[in-house]
Amino acid sequence: MLQVFDIIGPVMIGPSSSHTAGAVRIGKYARSILGTVPVKAHICFSGSFAKTYKGHGTDKAVIAGILGMDTDDSRIRTSMDIAKQEGLEFVFEEKDIDGAHPNTAEITLTDADGNQALVQGASIGGGNIIINKINDTTVAINGKSDTLVIPHKDIPGMIADVTNILADKKVNVHGFSLCRDHKGGTAVMTIEIDGDINQDVTGAILENPNIFACTILKAI
Repeated sequence: MLQVFDIIGPVMIGPSSSHTAGAVRIGKYARSILGTVPVKAHICFSGSFAKTYKGHGTDKAVIAGILGMDTDDSRIRTSMDIAKQEGLEFVFEEKDIDGAHPNTAEITLTDADGNQALVQGASIGGGNIIINKINDTTVAINGKSDTLVIPHKDIPGMIADVTNILADKKVNVHGFSLCRDHKGGTAVMTIEIDGDINQDVTGAILENPNIFACTILKAI
């Protein structure tokens, strides 16, 4: 079912919801996944993003998102100047990402302690996005709902263990996907939920020794 947002697009700064609003959201999601303040950003644009990012302001939009700005923030126009003032180093690269959506950005962020996060996302129109890669893991996250990202051993019973905890904690699930690198290796659940989720839930999930991490990604 289409929602009003899907029809009229987001409230935003810039000429194109795909090239600006979507790009802001991808950048902001990358910052959320890093979880700390980035000091370096390496941004690769693919497809039409690579061809038009300067003219459409996609570069400014992505930097704005990395700085934590929303799509309607008037500072988007000067985001690169603000980034320099705040000590964020950034570089842009044009890259042919095989099989990627035409409006794709691959962002690698680094914080002051050297921690890194790589996020690949596509702007699919109307300000909507799909995050399809986090570090080395394929995912499918639209950023509209709070999402749990849970890497774990690829063994029987893991889905049931996690969903039973969510049911016990009265957490309602409305979206679920599972990806793995190979049978018996590492798998990643991405679980979209209604409402907020607290640390008690993640603590209970992390009690399972076969779960490597449990990250809450807030809706953007």
